[in-house]
Amino acid sequence: MGFEKYMDVTPEIQEALKENRPVVALESTILSHGMPYPENLDFAARVEKIVRAEGAVPATCAILGGRIKVGLTPEELEVLCRAENIGKVSRRDFAVYVAEKKNGATTVATTMMIAAMAGIKVFATGGIGGVHRHGEVTMDISADLQELANTPVLVVCAGAKQILDIGRTLEYLETMGVPVIGNGTDDFPAFYCRRSGHKLDFKAENEEEIAMIAHTKWDLGLKGGILVGNPIPEEYGMDNEYMEGIIEEALKAAEEKGIHGKDTTPFLLAKVKELTGDASFKANVRLALNNAKAGAKVAYHLSKLSEN
Repeated sequence: MGFEKYMDVTPEIQEALKENRPVVALESTILSHGMPYPENLDFAARVEKIVRAEGAVPATCAILGGRIKVGLTPEELEVLCRAENIGKVSRRDFAVYVAEKKNGATTVATTMMIAAMAGIKVFATGGIGGVHRHGEVTMDISADLQELANTPVLVVCAGAKQILDIGRTLEYLETMGVPVIGNGTDDFPAFYCRRSGHKLDFKAENEEEIAMIAHTKWDLGLKGGILVGNPIPEEYGMDNEYMEGIIEEALKAAEEKGIHGKDTTPFLLAKVKELTGDASFKANVRLALNNAKAGAKVAYHLSKLSEN
């Protein structure tokens, strides 16, 4: 394919992939742009530990010095977490960052791309991007959705962030033919909240059933990815109505400041954190750790199915 000459895969991950052992891709935007230092460094260690506890190998992805990284050394993690001159890389930016030897944290879309290049089938993240509120006017739609339509990676998330238009996000995914499966739920989760009020067509009882669906989809030769909605644990979930009020306030602040495009999500999330204190940050950490655990379980069952 040619991309191998731009890519560094750690020996541990290379060996795991060669032996068909479970590997879980992890994004780096959550580290560089989603959490402050040094809390993000602590989170990076915790999330990798959780993946390993379920028998899988963690593969945190990034672009450093123009090199596509699949798995990071402690020194590289430190660079990403300090977030000095670390860009936010989506599909449109990918070639620029590699060609110009820049440092960048990968979004959902680019982590999916890197995972597919490396042969990793499962990726655990916090929440996906989607159709923004008033997206029918602004056309502000996350590249994550197109990536899910075209790239063969299963993405475990806590749903879409509540700052988005969740109904239109699900409609878009349906149009693109992306299976959206609830992990033990028939209500699509809304990031900090366990339920969005939007019903799903498919509810899986556990990660083994999810792995079977993914295996069958790709065995049939069907293109694209799969989205798994994995609700935040009950004890950490936030009240839907309370969060809706907070988000309305954040959206109003963004409009007043003229924030738009790729700056919208970081601004809104920072505003939500400011308005909720530590509660949303703690929920963010817990849901991401919970997704990593579920992702590792799916990867384990998927590797077993591939063996057979």
